[in-house]
This record gives sequence, structure tokens and C-alpha cells, in this order.
Amino acid sequence: MRLEGKRIIALVEADYEDLELWYPVLRLREEGADVVVAGLGAETYIGKHGLPVETDAHVDDLAMADFDGILVVGGWAPDKLRRSEQVLELVRAADTANKVIGVICHGGWVPASAGILKGRTMTCTVGIRDDVVNAGATYIDEPVVVDGNLVTARRPPDLPEYGAALVNALSASEA
Repeated sequence: MRLEGKRIIALVEADYEDLELWYPVLRLREEGADVVVAGLGAETYIGKHGLPVETDAHVDDLAMADFDGILVVGGWAPDKLRRSEQVLELVRAADTANKVIGVICHGGWVPASAGILKGRTMTCTVGIRDDVVNAGATYIDEPVVVDGNLVTARRPPDLPEYGAALVNALSASEA
């Protein structure tokens, strides 16, 4: 279990992309990580394709100092998540501490709103390419792009490569 002792926040909100939440959460748990699913207040959220997820915590009750990484799901959830100052602060704190930030698909909206993309290289769904470029990132159309602590992927077909990149990044990070 390569990630034994690692703690990761998985952000969620209504209309999350089901596979983009569940695949990384299960992949990291398989490697021994403690993944805490956190939202903005609901106890249960329903994904775009109908899969429910129960939250373990409210984002307001979390501090990035207690975690090794944070995941930003895709779907329409990031449009809600990026409106939360606490979500943005968690992402900023993760970046400042060089902790792993995993972002897939529309999840790129959150680090863009957090102001951490200037000078970074990343990928995302093509629908928000202009948003991340306008936030200062260099966009590359690849399944997965790793730029330091920032691990990004485009969409669900890229999940196997994204999962592997997350495990590698988290296993290389300090405990």
C-alpha cells in the first residue's frame, strides 16, 4: 500500500462527474490513502449520471495542514465549488505547501479562481481551455500533465493515467 498514512480531500458538489470522483477516490483508497469526501453542506450529492456520494466533512471544517493532497472533481460541481472562499483557500494552502493538487476536466475552474495557475502547465477539458489560459496557465492537450504538485487530466477516458499520476505524486510527496 503505497499511500498508507496519506490523507486526501476529495471536493464534491451537486452534478459532479461520477467517474471523475469515484475512480480517483477508489484508486487512492486501494493504495491505502484516507480520502475524505467534502462538500459545501449537503450530506449526500448526486452526480450527473445519478451516482450518490455521502460526504465525510464540510469544507469549512477542514484545514489543508491536516492533509497531503486535494482533488477537484469535474462535471458542473466546480462551478459551485469555486464560489466558496474556503475551497479556494484550501487549494491555495495546498499549493503554497507544495501538496498534491489533482484536477480533472472542468475542475480547472477551481485553481483558476484560486489564482494559482499563473506560469503553470496543465490540461483540462477543451471547454475551459480559455479560462485556464486567461488565468495564466499554458494549456497542453495531453491525457495527463504533471507540473510540480499540480496533476491535471482532461476527461473520463484519461482516468487510468490520471489515477497512476496521482498515486505517483502522492507516494513521492513527504508524509
